[in-house]
Amino acid sequence: MTINQLSVFIENKRGRLAEITKILKENGVDIRALSIADTKEFGILRLIVNDAQKAADVLKEDGFTVSLTKVVAIGIDDRPGGLAAAMEVLRDNEISVEYMYAFISRSEDTAYVILRVANNEEAVRIFTENGFKVMCSDEF
Repeated sequence: MTINQLSVFIENKRGRLAEITKILKENGVDIRALSIADTKEFGILRLIVNDAQKAADVLKEDGFTVSLTKVVAIGIDDRPGGLAAAMEVLRDNEISVEYMYAFISRSEDTAYVILRVANNEEAVRIFTENGFKVMCSDEF
């Protein structure tokens, strides 16, 4: 069980994030999680949204370079050590993490982690076998 993540290539200049978020707002796309990695000249904005295909389409129509990537989302206990337990499961099963980002939920005891790993299916299986909740996109 994976979810679609948008990766948007953006120039690192004033107003670009405002432009992207305005486009999404005007098209009824709800941002659930995001991360941005940048350099001096450009950045990669990663987004989890309620309708990834629609978001990709409207951003492309406006000239943005967008790709969809399958990622794994898990719910972890929102307590010290919650993330460490998930990382230990991956380490013990020799699954490397390419990148990840996290956010808290409306629930007081759960946080969510978005992971890009080398083998999504294996990560999903291992997380499930070890009692972690693997999330669907409509659960955010």
